[in-house]
Amino acid sequence: MTARALVLHDLEATSLADAVSVSALEASLTTRRWWASQWEEGKRYVAGLIAQDVQDALLEQVGRWPLCHACDHLDPHALYIQPELGGPDPTWVCEHSGIAVAPLGGL
Repeated sequence: MTARALVLHDLEATSLADAVSVSALEASLTTRRWWASQWEEGKRYVAGLIAQDVQDALLEQVGRWPLCHACDHLDPHALYIQPELGGPDPTWVCEHSGIAVAPLGGL
């Protein structure tokens, strides 16, 4: 539930908490709940992996999310979760500058 709250907060903060994005979030929660039940040590990675799942689903349906507003690069570009495996402390990072913008749930 913590992972859901963190990702939902970031969706709301970027004005994208609509039916499409919340459905993507719920689908990822279902998949990752099973995944975490199979790998106990993997639970610390779940929040970041769910954010990545939602990001991938939204790319196909609505475009890049979340967009970076933290650097001087003018073309629209996304933030990505680092570390790549999603944890243990997932952080949104600018794809161009490498700036750590916010922790997951902190947009």
